[in-house]
Amino acid sequence: MIQRDASTTSLWQANIEPFQPTLMADHTTTYDVIIAGGGITGLSTALLLQEAGKRCLLLEANNIGFGTTGGTTAHLNTIPDTSYDQITKNFSKEDAGLVRESVGAAIGLIQQNIERFSIDCGFDYTDAYLFAQDEQQTEALESIAKSAREQGINITMQDQLPVPFQFTKAYKITDQARLNPLAYIYGLARAFEQAGGVIVQHCRVMQIHNTTHIKVATSLGEFTGMNIVYATHVPPGINLVHLRCIPYRSYALAVRLADNAYPASLIYDMHEPYHYFRTQDVNGKKYLIAGGEDHQTGHQENTEQCFRNLEAFVREHFNVKSVDYKWSSQFYESADGLPYIGNLPGQPDNVYVATGFGGNGMVYSGVAAMLIRNIIMGKHRATEKLFDPSRIKPVAGFTNFVTHNADVVKLFFGKLLPAHKLTELAELAPGEAQVVNYEGHRVAMFKDEEGMLHAVNPVCTHMKCEVGWNSAERSWDCPCHGARFDADGKVLNTPADRDLEQLDISHDVKPVEVEEQGEV
Repeated sequence: MIQRDASTTSLWQANIEPFQPTLMADHTTTYDVIIAGGGITGLSTALLLQEAGKRCLLLEANNIGFGTTGGTTAHLNTIPDTSYDQITKNFSKEDAGLVRESVGAAIGLIQQNIERFSIDCGFDYTDAYLFAQDEQQTEALESIAKSAREQGINITMQDQLPVPFQFTKAYKITDQARLNPLAYIYGLARAFEQAGGVIVQHCRVMQIHNTTHIKVATSLGEFTGMNIVYATHVPPGINLVHLRCIPYRSYALAVRLADNAYPASLIYDMHEPYHYFRTQDVNGKKYLIAGGEDHQTGHQENTEQCFRNLEAFVREHFNVKSVDYKWSSQFYESADGLPYIGNLPGQPDNVYVATGFGGNGMVYSGVAAMLIRNIIMGKHRATEKLFDPSRIKPVAGFTNFVTHNADVVKLFFGKLLPAHKLTELAELAPGEAQVVNYEGHRVAMFKDEEGMLHAVNPVCTHMKCEVGWNSAERSWDCPCHGARFDADGKVLNTPADRDLEQLDISHDVKPVEVEEQGEV
């Protein structure tokens, strides 16, 4: 099993062993492109650039697949969450057509990679069903279907569903797909190395200095490159895309069915947030994968309830034998519904970003890989303008803003906190966490199952928002820009690039009260 940015375990991570790189990075080499992030976006981009003749280095802060790629439900759609009618309203009908072409090409790229490199990842084309259950949903569904049909998508009205749901109207969309995401990116990683690319795991990018070349400071020393691509959801530090992306958590279950009635298709309802279902064979077992219950990161007080709600919904409609896996994952919604792919605003032309994929990271990862490859190779396309992160004008003084990674004041540096006093303040049970006031300061505390307290400064090291506890994943989550930290304050998700300050706790015994005896 591999590690992921969560305490829950996904179906994918539980059924794969850690990737072992075969090539060593060279600190004296100037790489053409350094890619930060070992998920599907980073590996897809790295492989395309390496095969285009660029010398590439991929740096992953943990193990490849640690982030959302290890927690996705891996639907491959030609109808994105931001529908074509909405894209037409926000941009134009021509731009909606560009999105349609791009996502279709992205699925084609995945199929091509699987065939070229013989990647065994359970890839399969299948139909998708989208259905409404009331008048308002039906009206929205009709608009989605009409605009999809105008873009040449084969979408047809149906009088039956392959799942036991009541509906007012339903449509079938052909040529959708599914796969095992970690098995796929392992195939990309091997192909990348065979092409001469280098992967370094457990190497966090801390800071870059852009002079003649880019000097990339990491936890394993400095590397030099001509270009850098942030394939990390959102880049570390402070920049414009953080102000234009909203982080969300989404929840998933992998269940076994008692009646073996696994749907062969992808299924979506029209609730807000919507539910989604599909089937996948993993190591000879079939699983129904269900997802939903999305909410903004750090805005849900009881995240365990999200799992309970999702499980109750699944059990209401399917004959569940066992819930084998449950997990949550993070994604980012852009301000206008389309991803930001291209030059990172406020940075020189050789610094790139790919973010804001919403719930369509599987396909937009391919869109990003092809677009960034083309930009770096000097092959300009119409999609370059459409997905340009600078399509929203930077705020005044942004150049100075983006280069300044604000330091959080060290409120407790050198101070030893008494465990017995904090315990009295928080009254925590094992497995619980809370932010409390202590002598005019805020302290984020978690009590583990052994009764030991873990305390950190709750001020997020990104932009000084206060973190909140995620009980489902046992993490401190920032409600502002989605940075996440484990119970000891270690970074799990960017944009934070520094850990929360750990606070020293004296695990002492509470003093026994005695009568005053005068001076000694």
